[in-house]
Amino acid sequence: MTENVLTSKIARRIRREGPLSLAAYMAMALHDPDLGYYATHRPIGAANDFVTAPEISQVFGELIGLWCGLVWEQIGRPDPVILAELGPGSGVLASDLLRAASALPAFRRSLRLHLVETSPVLRTEQLRRLAFAEPVWMDRVEELPAGPILIIANEFLDALPIRQLVRGPRHWSERMVALDCEGQLVLVDGPENPALSLLVPEALRDAADLGVVFEFRPSALALGMVLGTRLKCDHGAALFIDYGYFPSRAGPTLRALSRHQAVDPLTSPGTADLSAHVDFAAFVEAARAAGSTVYGPVPQGRFLGMLGVGERLAALSQQATSAQRLQLESGVERLLDPRQMGDLFKALALVSPSVSAPFGFDFAETRQ
Repeated sequence: MTENVLTSKIARRIRREGPLSLAAYMAMALHDPDLGYYATHRPIGAANDFVTAPEISQVFGELIGLWCGLVWEQIGRPDPVILAELGPGSGVLASDLLRAASALPAFRRSLRLHLVETSPVLRTEQLRRLAFAEPVWMDRVEELPAGPILIIANEFLDALPIRQLVRGPRHWSERMVALDCEGQLVLVDGPENPALSLLVPEALRDAADLGVVFEFRPSALALGMVLGTRLKCDHGAALFIDYGYFPSRAGPTLRALSRHQAVDPLTSPGTADLSAHVDFAAFVEAARAAGSTVYGPVPQGRFLGMLGVGERLAALSQQATSAQRLQLESGVERLLDPRQMGDLFKALALVSPSVSAPFGFDFAETRQ
């Protein structure tokens, strides 16, 4: 079976190189080109492993399309302008966004769709849904062409690999994936190393109790720097929506989902989605230091409310059947309810230094 093959492949690497960081393990479990989760699974949907906001309600993608149109106006209505989605999943968000963009014909004509996606399974799904928009695929953000740009990323950061540090009696150590005496994958704590404390925010470094875990994402920090540099040079903006916390905090959040149920992250790698909460503060600092202006994060519920989610729901409900109206209302409630996605999920905007506060972030704190 696939999971046994990938487990064996990971075990061989551990025997050859020694214990792996959680980031290295996650990279193999999710992105191994032959056996990884995204190479072999269609993860999104009620019948699969998880759902995201675009599948919950069409209103989500339509409002993101409105937001992009407003930012396009702010940056001078460039034509053409790159519309790039990071981790576009099944393509539903881009499809809804482009449909909403059609209400602004000049904006819609200016868009050149680029999708940053490594999964061949998801690329096939995206092509089926988005062929009309003539998308261009690429593996990395760095491959996006130069010029004015609008970037969207929904639940992208949470799937980037994490590392975990653990507070020891004297210093911090790193949590690793190793093999037990029976050859099974297990988590172990490596040796304490005073240098690891430099990776922990100063406010948490010395106050943490024994055994406290701190997570960080090297690839998210690198992405923040890449986008910050890009937006410093080219007019544009990037919108990230994800679940996580601000400011930085301690605590393990790594989870694995299969068929909407939590499973052991080390059991059957390649068959479950792996993700962890986003440390927005660390991502903000990386992007800001590289040259972009940052707004937020703000709660998703408040952000969508500012974009007119209530008005859009009312407009759709007027032409809907009773069953459709109930479905629309329950979907929007899930997006807005603080007990569901409204507070846990947050919106964050990176913009070029010359661009004023984008719509939906007018009230948000600016970080320059």
